[in-house]
Amino acid sequence: MNTPIHRQREARSAPAADPAPRGLGSTLILGLGTFAVGTDAYVVAGFLPDMASSLHVSEGTAGQSATAFAITYAVLSPVLATVLARVPRRALLVAALAVLAAANLGSALAPDFAVLMVSRVVAAAGAAAFTPNAGAVAASLVAPAQRARALAVVIGGLTVATALGVPLGSLAARTLDWHAALALVAALCAVAAAGVLRAMPALPGGPRIPLRRRLAALRHPGVVAVLPLTVLGMAAGYGLYAYAVPIMRALGAGGSAEPWLLFLYGAGAVAGNLVAGARVDRHGPLRVQAAGYTALAATLALLTCASATGTSWLPVTALLMIAWGATTWFQTPAQQVRLINAAPQETAVVVGLNASALYAGIGAGTVLGGVLLPHGATAALAACTALAVLCLLHLFLTRRH
Repeated sequence: MNTPIHRQREARSAPAADPAPRGLGSTLILGLGTFAVGTDAYVVAGFLPDMASSLHVSEGTAGQSATAFAITYAVLSPVLATVLARVPRRALLVAALAVLAAANLGSALAPDFAVLMVSRVVAAAGAAAFTPNAGAVAASLVAPAQRARALAVVIGGLTVATALGVPLGSLAARTLDWHAALALVAALCAVAAAGVLRAMPALPGGPRIPLRRRLAALRHPGVVAVLPLTVLGMAAGYGLYAYAVPIMRALGAGGSAEPWLLFLYGAGAVAGNLVAGARVDRHGPLRVQAAGYTALAATLALLTCASATGTSWLPVTALLMIAWGATTWFQTPAQQVRLINAAPQETAVVVGLNASALYAGIGAGTVLGGVLLPHGATAALAACTALAVLCLLHLFLTRRH
């Protein structure tokens, strides 16, 4: 008997149909979300000294707030991907951005460093839930021929955050204070959440991939050989970014130059990522990584020399900031291609593991920077130069994978 009640039950039990493909414009709101996430992750670099002074801790200690964010993201990303797999996508994305907004508001109002650290951990949980799912949703919203561009829009939000979000946060902190800068990040997250709620269609959750299967890829010889380079490379290139302001000051850059020097770093990061992606398609990942890590080691060595000799010519500092950004963020496309080639049947899993390894590298590098910075910028930069040289050695030893 086909009564209205039966038809309603069947409608509720039937699987949701895939949404009709939309244009790339539908992914822009997700790009705004990842821009908010990226700004949240990186913005502390723009006002670290002021935050440390306000909370009565050293700059090295204050930088560990970035470590807490990075390590929490690295650990929770695969866990949350498993636990939240069946949650409808729109609800998950909105909730993740709402958590980010609340956590940043908590950071802005933090009365002491302990509360700040807790709020950064909560923010990282929101980021770990949002970013991977934003990419998956973007790919599902467009036609197959547009998926790569849709992913570029979403991931582009993270790199643009280094070019715009961080210097804007630094400018806000200089104009107002660091509390206001974090409050503005909270507002940006809230706007992105409202945009996702309004613009995204209702999408069902995905199949649950057990955590055991996600981690099983770590037993693959190629993955085991290649993945540590993500940690090592990000520790070398990005580990000191949380301390960018003290390093720029060691190179003689005054306070008024800090926002636009951070912008130059971000512009270099965006350009490095784009150029590396094109070069990997043409020359393969190994040649791109060899050239990139050589350039990273040279850039960090020049920064070390400039710090050690007291070089304070602003054009030199500007060029080094561009090179630092470009040589740090060139490595992601090539590394992802190597991992996918190593385990082509586990593409989604290894890409997720690479994201976790990336944040683990950032966390490890930030810890190293916090330990060495009290001994001077030169010591911290020299250690990262040595890590970049180790990247080249690791690349040579694993070149067959």
